[in-house]
Amino acid sequence: MIAITPSGLSELLARHGISPSRKLGQHFLTDPNLIAKMVKTAGVGPGDRVLEVGAGVGNLTVALARTGASVVAYEIDRRLAPVLAETVPSHHRVAIRMEDATKVDWNEALDGKGWVMVSNLPYGVGTPLLLEMIQRVPAVVRYTVMLQREVVQRLLARPGSREYGIPSVIVGLYARIRRSFDVPPQVFFPRPEVFSSVVELRRTDPHPDAELAVSLASAAFGKRRKMLRRSLDPQLAGVEQILPAAGISPRDRPEVLSPADFLRLAGAVRLRQQEQ
Repeated sequence: MIAITPSGLSELLARHGISPSRKLGQHFLTDPNLIAKMVKTAGVGPGDRVLEVGAGVGNLTVALARTGASVVAYEIDRRLAPVLAETVPSHHRVAIRMEDATKVDWNEALDGKGWVMVSNLPYGVGTPLLLEMIQRVPAVVRYTVMLQREVVQRLLARPGSREYGIPSVIVGLYARIRRSFDVPPQVFFPRPEVFSSVVELRRTDPHPDAELAVSLASAAFGKRRKMLRRSLDPQLAGVEQILPAAGISPRDRPEVLSPADFLRLAGAVRLRQQEQ
């Protein structure tokens, strides 16, 4: 396995006739120190099983494998297959899968529990993929992922803030989260127009009503400017009685409700359903 220097990345791509795809949100990491910092933050080593989505040219893949961890790396862009064959040649601890990660059945693809995702997630698909996996894929217990900084701000947002929304609620119900460090645009090729951030998440055991709480939050935030009695009325029969039963004012707007509030609302809905 070889590491790719910043100066060698352009030459490597040119030699294979590849230009980064804006459609796929490709921004390849070029700073070996930052890659090392991300791997250290993930804290993986021998015996760990690592999932990487968006292998790109293999820089992060190589660094993860060098810790002694076993790595399964997904890459959608088949043009990069010969690049990865060069940078990450056949190795018993690395499996490269040229597949669309958004179409993978992760509960079938990942054997057992205890997986760690470490990824520079592609722009565009990274956020919905991460949120879906946190909710639906218990096999992955920890995440160290790079996303656009503004996305990370939404994941970390508190009730009442402008950034607070569905991503914040999902994270609050399914994980513990911590921002690790910010990443400047100049460490990527091509250089993006925004900063990125590395964030760590640890999945928690969700409450039995968590899925219903997310469904209610999605309906409420779908009409963010409206009071809950109006935004939830199409989905929730008896909303004027259920909200007070959960200790929530029908005049509240969704951005003031915490994940725990939505969970309490879900409990009130479930109780009413049982009584009917």
